[in-house]
Amino acid sequence: MAPSFEAPEPVEDVLANPLKEKPQLVAPEPEHCPGPESEQAGTADSCAGCPNQQICAAAPKGPDPDIALITARLAGVKHKVLVLSGKGGVGKSTLTAQLAHAFATNPANTVGVMDTDICGPSIPKMLGVESETIHVSSSGWSPVWAMDNLAVMSIQFMLPNRDDAIIWRGPKKNGLIKQFLKDVEWGDLDFLLVDTPPGTSDEHLSVNTFLRESHIAGAVVVTTPQEVSLLDVRKEIDFCRKAGIRILGLVENMSLFVCPKCDHASDIFQATTGGGRALAREMGIPFLGSVPLDPRIGMACDYGESFFDSFPDSPACVALKGVVRGLARQIGLDPDVVVPGG
Repeated sequence: MAPSFEAPEPVEDVLANPLKEKPQLVAPEPEHCPGPESEQAGTADSCAGCPNQQICAAAPKGPDPDIALITARLAGVKHKVLVLSGKGGVGKSTLTAQLAHAFATNPANTVGVMDTDICGPSIPKMLGVESETIHVSSSGWSPVWAMDNLAVMSIQFMLPNRDDAIIWRGPKKNGLIKQFLKDVEWGDLDFLLVDTPPGTSDEHLSVNTFLRESHIAGAVVVTTPQEVSLLDVRKEIDFCRKAGIRILGLVENMSLFVCPKCDHASDIFQATTGGGRALAREMGIPFLGSVPLDPRIGMACDYGESFFDSFPDSPACVALKGVVRGLARQIGLDPDVVVPGG
C-alpha cells in the first residue's frame, strides 16, 4: 500500500488563518470540548478540570491587531506587486531587481523593493547596497536607498556577516516579514515590489495575510520555457487563485540566449510544451512577455549596477521595458506615463 499524507488542514482555513498554530495539547480533547482553536477555548464551562485548559486559554485568538497598523503604515503605497514562482532558479530576484530599475528609470516614480526571501536574500547585492545597514529612529526602520527613487529592505542588512546562514523556522520568518511591513518607514511609493522565495508556503501566506487589508495589486509569475519549470508554476497559479491574489501576468525569463556581439538569438532552454506563452493561454492569464538570457544582466547584478543605464538598447532591456509597460496596463496605468519612451 502506498504511503499517504495525514489528513491535510482545510485550504480555506490555512488561507484565512495562515499564522495560526494549533495548541500542543497534553491530553485528548474531551467529548464536549468547544475546540482548542475556538473563541471559547479554555473558558467554556466544559473546559473546567480539563488538563488542556490553560494551554487552550493562552492560545492567541481573534484577528491579528497588527494588520490595522500595517494598513496604516502602507497607506502611502499605491501599488503592491508580488513576484512569485513555484520554481527556484527561474530568476525571480533578478527580474524583481530589473523591474525596479525599469520603474525607477522614470524619475517621477518612487519604487520600493521588499526582499522576503529570508534564507536567500540577493536583492541588496543586485541593487548595489549589500554593505548598507538599517537605521532605526523613533518613527521606525528606514529603508536603504539604492537610488534617489528606489528603496530596499532585506534581512541582508541585519546580518553581522554577509555569508551568515539564516536557519529559521516559519514563525520567526513570519515575524520578520511583519516587521518589514509594520515598522519600515516606506513613505509614499508608487510601486512596492515584493520578492518572494520559491513555493507556496509560510512567506507567501504571511505576505498575503498582512497585505490583504491594504490591497495587493496582484502578482507577476515568473517561469522559464521548459516543462520542468512550468510544472511548478502551474501550482503557483493555483495558489494565487485559491488565495484570491490577482495574477497580473506571466513572464517567461531566459527565453532565448542573445549573443552580445551580434544579437543572434538561440534557444538554450527548449520550450518542449510551448513555454510560458502557451501556459498563459492554457491558464487564461495575461502573458507579459519573454525576456532573453543576456550575460550582461548577470554582470550588472554582480556589480550592483543598472542594466538599463549600461545597455539601454539591448534586446533584453527592450523586452524588460515591454514587461513593465504590460504590467502597467494590467494595473490600470498609462504605460507611456509609467515608462516614457519604453
